[in-house]
Amino acid sequence: MTIKMISVLAFIGLIGICISCHHNSVDATIAASRPTKVEVLDSLKHPWSIAFISDEDVLITEKDGDLLRVDLSTGARVIIRGFPTDLVDSIRVKDFRDNSGIFEVVLHPQFMDNQWVYISYAAESEQGSTTRIIRATLQSDSLTEIVEIFTALPYRHDLFHYGGGMVFGQDGKLYATIGERFYNEMDQPDLPVAQDVTDPRGKIYRWNEDGSIPDDNPILAEGALPGIYAMGIRASQGITLNPSDDKIWFSEHGSVQGDELNMLSPGANYGWPVTTSGKYRNSSYQPPQLNIKNERQPVYTWLQTVAPTGLCFYNGYEFPTWRGDLLVAGLSRGSLWRIRIEENTPVSVEELFVNDRVRARKVSMSPGERLYLLTDEVNGKLLEIVNRP
Repeated sequence: MTIKMISVLAFIGLIGICISCHHNSVDATIAASRPTKVEVLDSLKHPWSIAFISDEDVLITEKDGDLLRVDLSTGARVIIRGFPTDLVDSIRVKDFRDNSGIFEVVLHPQFMDNQWVYISYAAESEQGSTTRIIRATLQSDSLTEIVEIFTALPYRHDLFHYGGGMVFGQDGKLYATIGERFYNEMDQPDLPVAQDVTDPRGKIYRWNEDGSIPDDNPILAEGALPGIYAMGIRASQGITLNPSDDKIWFSEHGSVQGDELNMLSPGANYGWPVTTSGKYRNSSYQPPQLNIKNERQPVYTWLQTVAPTGLCFYNGYEFPTWRGDLLVAGLSRGSLWRIRIEENTPVSVEELFVNDRVRARKVSMSPGERLYLLTDEVNGKLLEIVNRP
């Protein structure tokens, strides 16, 4: 068994490093920042994602509810009609591990012209559930002209690791994460699904806006399913574009620790479950010995479980010393992380709100450069993070 060598050793000795575990050590570059949470909305049912039509007009997905259109200036909200009827969520399924529901919503880069939205969700059949991605036209408060972009067959009765993160790259292509769906590694087939190029699970995909395959997509191996851009993924949810250099970053859930931050590379293999920076749920699991080609190590791994989810690069001015930093929300212990990136390498890591924890699902920037956080709760909230010196 090969264990990924995390880059912590490389960080030792770097000036200004600040890695928080149970408490913060704040460096001088952020001393003037006093982030404060301001409640904008409540009564959201485990919200998962937010898409900004404008600074005030937003779409919010509820993992245990609906797709909402919300006016942030008034708080008025409407349920978007016409959502596919094969949606399954954890209101109906009572399992503490259940991750089903509506996941990401993203707007097409030319949304104002075509009104196209892309949505990932847990779709069900008699055989179980799986991750499905659709494109629809948003007409006021209704979805019309729904087109299936991708369905990650087969259906399974497992209720976790759907993935569902989506982002448009600077190239105009849609990138999406699909989880490998196993809770315990002992349930893996002899060739783990994330290492099987003929299995759609445990991969990151890249499509044209209509779901067709770009001509310049990598070919990972003979017989690989079309659309696969990278593989070796366990349970990635968050994926985002760095507007400063157009590179795509994604977060990855480990099993026991092993949470990762990765930079997306075409044709890359991120190793799961053959290699991991954490441990396996079942200590007796022995991964197969495979010759992994084009393996990529994580850019950063946490020393504790943070369950990283939706992430974004900060491009606002309210926190001027944060510009260009990566913000990562975490479910475990209600964490929110600020990571200073230099030459695609984390050089300092700060945990925010250590005395005001809330289970965090996604951190996002609005078109007007305002910073928002969605909380993953029964009474979920949309919080704006403002600077109160």
